[in-house]
Amino acid sequence: MKRVYNFSAGPTSMPLPVLEKAGSEMACYGNAGMSVMEMSHRSKAFLEIIQQAENLLRDLMRIPENYRVLFLQGGATTQFSMAPLNLFRNKKADFVHTGQWSKKAIAEAKRFGNVNVVASSEDKVFSYIPELNPATFSPDADYFHITLNNTIYGTRFTQLPKVSVPLVTDASSGILSEVYDVSKFGLIYAGAQKNIGPAGLCVVIIREDLIGGALDICPTMLNYKTHADESSLYNTPPTFSIYIAKLVLEWLKEQGGVPAMQKINEQKSALLYDFLDDSILFKGTVTPKDRSLMNIPFVTGDAALDDKFVKEATAAGLVNLKGHRTVGGMRASIYNAMPVEGVAALVDFMKKFELENKNK
Repeated sequence: MKRVYNFSAGPTSMPLPVLEKAGSEMACYGNAGMSVMEMSHRSKAFLEIIQQAENLLRDLMRIPENYRVLFLQGGATTQFSMAPLNLFRNKKADFVHTGQWSKKAIAEAKRFGNVNVVASSEDKVFSYIPELNPATFSPDADYFHITLNNTIYGTRFTQLPKVSVPLVTDASSGILSEVYDVSKFGLIYAGAQKNIGPAGLCVVIIREDLIGGALDICPTMLNYKTHADESSLYNTPPTFSIYIAKLVLEWLKEQGGVPAMQKINEQKSALLYDFLDDSILFKGTVTPKDRSLMNIPFVTGDAALDDKFVKEATAAGLVNLKGHRTVGGMRASIYNAMPVEGVAALVDFMKKFELENKNK
């Protein structure tokens, strides 16, 4: 069967060369005589894999030496608890509420301390990034939390908040898609299943001075120090996911790194946004200045026509375009692995669909 263009929000498309490389090494990795799935996480072969993955990520993101890179389990959702459990000192945090994932992070932080929601875009179904007023910030907050890119609603922070406390971000759907200055953050966490690798892995990038002050109630497995002290090998990590992540990072480096990927992502998103802005049938749902490079929601304004579009697009090999259940409409997730040709094929199909349905 011919491969489709997969616009899923995650798990999502993987670079084809990565899949082919993994396939060739599935039964026997290098000279190990076994699959990565079969080898000990403390074996020489796997220790080389995890170290190479970390080195690649450090190089691609220009991660300063005073930051630790951790490969953890539990997805980004577990970080909603780990961040407050590890960073709370005054038991207070500031949050910007921009969607479902910030809502969940806020709810978890409230279990362990006080949360100050400094701004929200809930009034317009999270279709924009709210303006921030420093007067609303808590001077004694332990950290300031943002969701860098909002997978469901298709918004992103194009400018980082200027704060005097550690900036914490859920970067799951934005990591490696454009250049960010890691030194501006105290903690970055990202579920892997968008731009890093398969589901089952969460990458954490944390400044060293934020490690070691966890609350007394913090479970051992949720303590960053536990994993930092053991170089992510306190328990058996998601070995195969880390191996695939290494291959993805190698592929990304071959493409020219994050700056080159950002240019490609800007080209891809512009193709779709330009069409949406000129379309008489489809329209984007996000304030233009806050548009995501990775997740692009759009609607026709007619739920039945939206359903028809998704069904016919799927038949044409353009799959997983249905919007999130909380929003409806359509959403095209165009992460790093989605080629320009895939977005062009989507736009061509949308033009055809528009001609056939604009008067219905």
